[in-house]
Amino acid sequence: MIQLLLAIIYLAFISLGLPDSLLGAAWPSMYPSFDVPVSFAGIVSMIIAVGTIVSSLQSDRLTRVFGAGKVTAVSVALTAFALFGFSLSHSFWPLCLWAIPYGLGAGSVDAALNNYVALHFASRHMSWLHCMWGVGASIGPYIMGWALTGGQGWNAGYRCVALIQLVLTILLLVSLPLWKKGRSAGQDPSVLQSGPLSLRQVFSIPGARQTMITFFCYCALEQTASLWSGSYFAIQRGANAEEAARLAGLFFLGITAGRAAAGFLTFFLNDVKTVRWGQLLSLAGILLLLVPDGVPLAGISLILVGLGCAPIFPSMMHATPSRFGAERSQAIVGIQMASAYAGTCLMPPVFGLLAQAAGIFLFPGFLLLMLALMAVTHERTIRITTHRKHLSDAPS
Repeated sequence: MIQLLLAIIYLAFISLGLPDSLLGAAWPSMYPSFDVPVSFAGIVSMIIAVGTIVSSLQSDRLTRVFGAGKVTAVSVALTAFALFGFSLSHSFWPLCLWAIPYGLGAGSVDAALNNYVALHFASRHMSWLHCMWGVGASIGPYIMGWALTGGQGWNAGYRCVALIQLVLTILLLVSLPLWKKGRSAGQDPSVLQSGPLSLRQVFSIPGARQTMITFFCYCALEQTASLWSGSYFAIQRGANAEEAARLAGLFFLGITAGRAAAGFLTFFLNDVKTVRWGQLLSLAGILLLLVPDGVPLAGISLILVGLGCAPIFPSMMHATPSRFGAERSQAIVGIQMASAYAGTCLMPPVFGLLAQAAGIFLFPGFLLLMLALMAVTHERTIRITTHRKHLSDAPS
């Protein structure tokens, strides 16, 4: 039965990725009909990001009260509801209102699923599940493209994804007994006995602040690379528009393929070593960006950065229960996800301002800075949590 639940969780991760790329694919068709500037997509994205941060911070309380299965089912239902609302919107401000439940649902399901998988399944499944998110994020634009080329409009694209989310909600509701069996069989009893932690209590846990910075820097690196790599090669290296777009796509190819491969690497490497190897690969890719060769090495450099990024997030997430304790893991995962969303939301615009003021040549240096901060705080987290474990395991 646990394999059936795992299959449903894989579907849930695909579902998580489906809506994430819809706005970018649909916005060129949306903003003219709303009569708003093209930049207003950032407002919608910001509202969604704030919702995900808020719900991530509440994930510990919600999951302890309702359980991971119910939180996941309700969150996916909330996302489906919001996507239907998107499909019915005929002006910009209703779109902003529907972005609120969209963000709240996305943050809750992300935190609940990541912690549940970290508690109950091997590290390889975490890597493969995040690979499935990449599959979903890749499928979303194709669904939107099908709706647009078929003359049905962007509304139909959102409606189609909402229906997929609704079907998944039904599957999740039917599977709720499986989640209860998994929880009783594999979870530390203290998770059920203790109450939710306040944010002050979470921040006081040794290593919590360091892991927040680590996740913030990782997502800052990933999102800045994905958003600005095309512009870097077009402006700084002289690539034409088609070449720049193709090169930017190689970064996502590296992440998706890397996460598929990382699942097999976990048979030989633990979470810490997997993260370190990922950081080294990313470092090699970033350093290759500094080679003044024009475009020829660009594809290799971005693939290397993507391959390096691939195992870092899932491996760090999987290590959370063993590093901080099962009874605290949902609270820690919540702040990790909130920090990740903050890095995703804040740092690409920050780099945009830097590039506008000083030049886009800073792109490799910015990535290198985020990677260095991530590596330092990751190693600091390991030292702090290992020391805490030694103290708690020592005989009194």
